[in-house]
Parts: sequence; C-alpha cells; structure tokens
Amino acid sequence: MRSTLERPPAHVCAAFGGPADGGERLPDSAAWRCGDLVLKPVTDKVRTLWTAHALDYVREPGLRVAKPVRSTDGRWIVGGWTASRFVPGTPEHRGDASVLAAVKLHRATVGLPRPDFLDARTDVDAVADRIAWEELEVPLEETKGGRWFEVLAGARRPIRLPSQVAHGELLAALLFDGDDVPGVVDFVPYYRPGEYGAAIVAVDALAWGGAGRDLLERWAHLPEWPQLLLRAVLFRLAANALNPRSTQASLDGLRAAAREVSGVL
Repeated sequence: MRSTLERPPAHVCAAFGGPADGGERLPDSAAWRCGDLVLKPVTDKVRTLWTAHALDYVREPGLRVAKPVRSTDGRWIVGGWTASRFVPGTPEHRGDASVLAAVKLHRATVGLPRPDFLDARTDVDAVADRIAWEELEVPLEETKGGRWFEVLAGARRPIRLPSQVAHGELLAALLFDGDDVPGVVDFVPYYRPGEYGAAIVAVDALAWGGAGRDLLERWAHLPEWPQLLLRAVLFRLAANALNPRSTQASLDGLRAAAREVSGVL
C-alpha cells in the first residue's frame, strides 16, 4: 500500500493539469497541494469515484465546493491519485454557520441516488449509525458511552421524513475563510433524512466545538429536530463505545452533548 506521506509523481500532477513538482503536503493530511489543485491518494476506489460524482453534482451558491478535476483523458483517478480544486480556509468553531451549511448542502443533494457501497460498510461509524437507527443491536461498553446510550435510547420515536444522501462528517469537512461562504472538501455519505446531517453537525459542535443548547434551540424549526438530534448523539455515543481508540476527552464531550440534547427532547 502506498505511504500516505508519498509525494504524487510528476506524471500524475501533469495528468490533472498541475505543476510537475508535486507541490507541498497539506498540514495533518495525506493530500498535496499542486498549484490550484489538491491531490489525494486513493485508498477506496469505489468511494473515491462516488465522492467525485457527488461533489461534482452539488450546485449551491452558498457553499464553496472542492470540485473534482478530471485528468486530461477524462479519468477521476490516475496512478492511484485523485484531484480536486483547492479551497482556501481552515476549520473553525462556527456552530450556526456550520448547521446552515449542512442545510444548504442537503438541499442540493436531494437528487443523489443511494450509494451501493453503503450496505457493505462494516466500519465502526457504519455500525454505530445502524445501532442508532434501530437496525442493529450490538452490546456497547458502558464506560465508553454505552451507559448514556442506554439512558437516551428509550426516547426514540418514529421519524417520518424521506431518506436521502446525508453527510455524516460535515463539520470535519468544512473550511472557513473570513467572510466567504463555507467550503466543503469531502463527503462521507449515509442514507438518512437530510436534516440528520445538520443534527450531527450540531451534536459535534456541542461535543467538541464549544456550542451550547442555544444552538439547538435556534434550529428548532427544522422538521423532527429533537428526534434527529437524539439519533445523532446516539450515533456518536455508539461509535465512541465501539472505537478501541476512543479517548476520555471524546467521551466527556459527548456526555455534555447528551445532556443538552436530553434537555430538548
């Protein structure tokens, strides 16, 4: 398997129309910036191709989307690398702007078909999502989130919203650049109501972004909001309990989020 620190070869950069020197590696990332392009090593071809099509599909003036770039012969992948346009910015704790970005993104992705590869996913987050939505029962370690999951799970009620492609990690994929609109640089798909993606953003902002219950209250007009927040916090609690590398700090944040969500149920 290719090292994630490996520089993209000159012929790959040239194939996507970038400079041949391979550019510079982006901080805390396996991606490399080559001029106005970002090149990423491909670890999952099917998901990479889906992500390219999904980001290419999005048309939303309120978002700066890292549009995928085809090679000069029309391919999304060349030599184990894929390319997209560089979107400037950095991650920031902007709770309301992030929730709004989720609402706009999911308004723009209503027509995307359900990805075929979702059924085959068995990673921690995929399993945790199914547990949160009562499609799977798996024992959860009490001291890593299972106790809070058990306390909150009984409040689940049916949600009558249509499913669509929903981003499950949007907060980590958003970049802010001054007063410009948020940038979206990746897409982690699930097939749930679009507002679920916004609920995950809100829960993540509560757990690790310094947000408070007022964030939840400002978005209470979204349909089925309390129940979607509940699913989102159950999703994160289950993932924390299943992840062998989860930390006490992550659990502390989720406990805080769980308390705030329980207050709006």
